[in-house]
Amino acid sequence: MGDRRARVCQVLVVTLVLNLCVMALKGFVGLLTGSLSLQADALHSVTDSANNVLGLISNSFASPEPDREHPYGHQKFEALGALGIAAFLGIACFEVIQRIVERLVDGASPVQVTGWELWILLGVLGINIFVAFYERHIGQKLDSPILIADARHTMSDVWISIAVIGGLVGIWQGNRLGMSALLWLDVLLAVPVAILVFRSGWGVLRENLPWLVDEIAIAPEAIDAIAMQVPGVINCHDIASRGVLGRQVFVEMHMVVAARDVETAHEITERVEALLEERFGPIRVSIHVEPPAYKSDHIGFGESAH
Repeated sequence: MGDRRARVCQVLVVTLVLNLCVMALKGFVGLLTGSLSLQADALHSVTDSANNVLGLISNSFASPEPDREHPYGHQKFEALGALGIAAFLGIACFEVIQRIVERLVDGASPVQVTGWELWILLGVLGINIFVAFYERHIGQKLDSPILIADARHTMSDVWISIAVIGGLVGIWQGNRLGMSALLWLDVLLAVPVAILVFRSGWGVLRENLPWLVDEIAIAPEAIDAIAMQVPGVINCHDIASRGVLGRQVFVEMHMVVAARDVETAHEITERVEALLEERFGPIRVSIHVEPPAYKSDHIGFGESAH
């Protein structure tokens, strides 16, 4: 696991350097051309670097190994980092909407764009696309939510950059051909960008909130069905689970077993834990053994009797 965290840290450092380069180039070309939208896009790129720094900080606390202060591990720190990125996505969405309104109210600004400046922006766009796919590939390989969430944010920056570049191309052609209608092209392209940014932020929230609100990870009926396959298990009830399936799940359950001694009961519970680990691992299971005469028909909390 230490190697995984080191690899995540390495990816974040690489993308931080690239994002700083992107921010500097956008700001330089924005000041050179007088493009307010490009300057705003450069400011938006600041959030990419901030996300990398946030990822480095949260990754240093994201060890799943338990300790005295955190007996359930530290993976919620990583989820908190991902939610921080979702907040940055919300800010980016607000920036896009604000930019649209300003353009509609104030009209198009006088911008002077040349071909070589557009080529620089295309190069910057290529860097952004590389960062997004690089982070997503490594994030999926390492199963790192912080990298996957940051890749989503970078992709939102890619779409924003495409919209800005498209608008600048329209302005460039509009100035050359005297077509004032093309000056509004960047505003029209910014509308779907705002929608894409919002969708990205919502996706990050949907994937990481279960960690923080202890949402059910596995249906209690599924756990009950597996446990009842083990010889000696008479009844399972009060089954609860939390975490994220495929990353880390915690299960608590009560069980009635056909055993007259502690050793036999322990062997039965060990077989149940092994089956659950095989099916849903990584998983930590806590089983409370009830006396044979105990009866309960409630599989999980809030469930009907069976």
